Amino acid sequence: MEPIALVTGGGRGIGASTARELARRGYRVVVNYYRDEASAKAVAAETGGTAIRADVRDPGEVAALVAACGPVTALVCNANIDPAFGPVRSLPWKAFIGKVEGELAAAYHVTQAALPDMPAHGRIVYVSSLSAELTRPMSGAHTAAKAALEAFARHVAAEASPVGVNVVAPAAVRTEGSSAVRTPEIEEALAARSVLGRMVEPDDVAAVIAAVVDGSLPALAGARIPVDAGFRVLSAP
Repeated sequence: MEPIALVTGGGRGIGASTARELARRGYRVVVNYYRDEASAKAVAAETGGTAIRADVRDPGEVAALVAACGPVTALVCNANIDPAFGPVRSLPWKAFIGKVEGELAAAYHVTQAALPDMPAHGRIVYVSSLSAELTRPMSGAHTAAKAALEAFARHVAAEASPVGVNVVAPAAVRTEGSSAVRTPEIEEALAARSVLGRMVEPDDVAAVIAAVVDGSLPALAGARIPVDAGFRVLSAP
């Protein structure tokens, strides 16, 4: 039977690259999306998969999504919950907690729905961010949300064995979603602060996710894998 991979936020960026890579490795891919139907359907058509709309923060919609998938072998929690940027001293609590709550809800509900029928060789990957460990101006909500996601992932890893549960944490990635705030000057500065002298691309992250998912790294459990082109090596702790 063909293994099933559910990729939340799978229509663009890291999610789309991951869907393509998993399809190449023999998975039937379910591309979850919330807003961009055209992009998700294009990825599904390209991979021979299925595009399904669902707000993964909503447990009812998640239940319907997972039921439509069938038993999920690989779950990639990649849905992007738009963060609120601003200094903590003036950022409204509703905006701050909205990001944190949305990030956790998107992972919690899908995990809870998919895990009971996941086979013993199943895999879950949570897509976090280097921001979980770095302090950046105006990014308190984003940092708190990703740090909370990683703590949640560790607990799932401890409870879900023998299913393998891990975190992939990319640095700034060149995606459609970040294009509005990514200027050539910013790209150049980020590249200069990495060992490889370049930004991270969606395919870079997808390759790591796929390696974790397809069993190439069987001893990983509760691990956090940075994908940052060496950014952390040249950045202050």
